Amino acid sequence: MTVALLAVLLVPAVGAGVLALFPARLDSAARLTGTIFAAVTLIPIALLAFARDEAWSAYSATPLAVRPWAEFDVSWVPALRLDFHLGVDGVSYPLVALTGLLTVLCCAYTMWRVPAGGSGRTLVALLLVLEAGILGTFLALDLILFFLFFEVVLLPMYAVIAGWGGEDRRRAARKFVLYTLFGSVLLLLGVITVTVAAGTGDLARLAGGADLSRSTQYAAFALFALAFAVKAPLWPLHTWLPDAHTQAPTVGSVILAGVLLKMGTYGLIRVGVGVAPLGAEWAAPLLGILAVAAILAGALICLRQTELKRLIAYSSVGHMGFVLLGIAALNATGLQAALLGNVAHGLITGLLFFLAGAIKDRAHTGELADLGGLRETAPRLAGLLGFAAIASLGLPGLAGFWGEAFAVVAAVQRGGGLWVTLAVLAAIGGALTAAYFLRLLRKVTHGPAVAVAEPYAVTRAEWLAWSPLVVLTLAVGVAPSLVLAATSAPVRALTEALR
Repeated sequence: MTVALLAVLLVPAVGAGVLALFPARLDSAARLTGTIFAAVTLIPIALLAFARDEAWSAYSATPLAVRPWAEFDVSWVPALRLDFHLGVDGVSYPLVALTGLLTVLCCAYTMWRVPAGGSGRTLVALLLVLEAGILGTFLALDLILFFLFFEVVLLPMYAVIAGWGGEDRRRAARKFVLYTLFGSVLLLLGVITVTVAAGTGDLARLAGGADLSRSTQYAAFALFALAFAVKAPLWPLHTWLPDAHTQAPTVGSVILAGVLLKMGTYGLIRVGVGVAPLGAEWAAPLLGILAVAAILAGALICLRQTELKRLIAYSSVGHMGFVLLGIAALNATGLQAALLGNVAHGLITGLLFFLAGAIKDRAHTGELADLGGLRETAPRLAGLLGFAAIASLGLPGLAGFWGEAFAVVAAVQRGGGLWVTLAVLAAIGGALTAAYFLRLLRKVTHGPAVAVAEPYAVTRAEWLAWSPLVVLTLAVGVAPSLVLAATSAPVRALTEALR
């Protein structure tokens, strides 16, 4: 399984290098080649799932929070005590699989439509570099290596927004970079604080806090929480997100919402809670308050939004607030709700941005007032938008329900007046989510039909890109154990370490 683990990173990286060798006249062939590399990456990702049974019993022998199904560990820079340590377990694997799936769907989407601004070959190459960086972040089991992969993602995403985005793309891309660099500085300070104090950056050895003092854990968690709050993003550090989403091309928005935001919440669980549990316990009330503020603020802003992609972008602020509320609860229910919420949000919001991009490409506008009557001009597209919207608002039986419902349950289980109040406010935020998505459907799918500038029929390429997300949204909604079965053992180990 070590070969499969390395292949997960090497295949997309090699694919990006191969595309750089293609001449400009072979743009279509280059996009097809990139899509093939992205599809091949799914093979080692699928093989890693079979390593789970071999390592499953290991959690019963020790409460360590990191017990990889497969790992690769070799000394990289001995003078800095830096190891090239990769591994996958139940916390990271669902996000690894989600990253592989969304990347191949985005690459395949470029075979049908390349946004204006640059060559499709370059765009697909950047998507493969993004995939390698995101996968490396989820697989890294060394703090410095985690930081390096975390940074690899920055410039490719900047290039995607600035090169293929909307009219105000350069300002949005600069804002994305500035906010992310601010978070990166804080993350680096946290990494240095822990590695100097512990003498190692190995996440497996640091699990449960190792021998870090209380003050070190407080300082480290504060730095980690702020860094990951920018990426998640957590209110009030969220203002880069709507601009980036609105200006990014469709495939950029899908990757950004589907997996890039998850680097923040995953890091908060793996690095923040895993390395500094005392700091997590200390900061949990404030984190819970900010999470609920994000839920309510995101919902209230969405109720006033008039642009389609900005509305979906602000909805992500609220949905990630539920994920952060689950993390802040620091119990098994909350952590599993957060991990399941990550996957559900990636599937549903990825689908929403695909649909928003398709509508905007045809209508040449994202203003809700100019998009009425979609059920008359494109009944299938209207049906898909309705499905994605009710999944996102948390309808029982679809993927969006479980993470949000159990985040509220986790807050109640935490007990005490503060946490019960937070649970009630989060539930109110869930009701507001239903209100703004129903408002969206009323404005876009109902009312008099607007003039159609381009055929609204759903193409075969679009069905190919969207169908897996629809199927998985249904599957995870009906059988959440598809995700929870993999996460139960590491979450149990993590909560035992918290005690």
